[in-house]
Amino acid sequence: MTGKHFSAIALTVFMLAAFVLAQPMFAASALAQPTLAASALAQQPSATSAPAQAEPKQQDKSKRPSPPGTANCTINGKKVTIEYSRPSLKGRKLGTDLAPYGKVWRTGANEATTLTTAIALDIGGAKVPAGTYTLYTLPSEGTWKLIINKQTGQWGTEYHQEQDLARVDMKKQEIVVPVEQFTIALDQDSNSSADLNLEWEKTRVFVTIRAQ
Repeated sequence: MTGKHFSAIALTVFMLAAFVLAQPMFAASALAQPTLAASALAQQPSATSAPAQAEPKQQDKSKRPSPPGTANCTINGKKVTIEYSRPSLKGRKLGTDLAPYGKVWRTGANEATTLTTAIALDIGGAKVPAGTYTLYTLPSEGTWKLIINKQTGQWGTEYHQEQDLARVDMKKQEIVVPVEQFTIALDQDSNSSADLNLEWEKTRVFVTIRAQ
């Protein structure tokens, strides 16, 4: 056998040996593919993942320091409702610590105080169409003013004068027995009218509302 033939045979044997030795590596690589696929799937978000936690329930408004209150009456068969919050004095003074004189006041606490009427009203001479409004007041040592504002749904401290529908004067009386917790009442005079009363500390202010 010539050296040339021997070299060719040796090369063939070497290549066969290399091919045989490589087979376990290819098999191991193939076996690893499912593991990689499983790993990739594990990274994907689950289609049946747990739902997001529900938002916490709204605070029980009755447990607020200034709980909600409602005043209502019926005028010519139509309902008139005021919804507000009822702060307490707790040793504070009206006109200075609370509802300071000369500054627009939310007429309660928390959310804006709302008037909802199913009938067109005359409030202290102001024409108020049926609908929902916010009530503010302008306290004073003398005559208070009731502000009827067209903006609704806001927090009580938000006030925009350009949204005013009307400002009307309220009559004022002194109360003998102090009122600790702010109170709004609609005291019916007749089927077609009522007095809107605000009472706090030793002060009562009021205005007549009637059907137009």
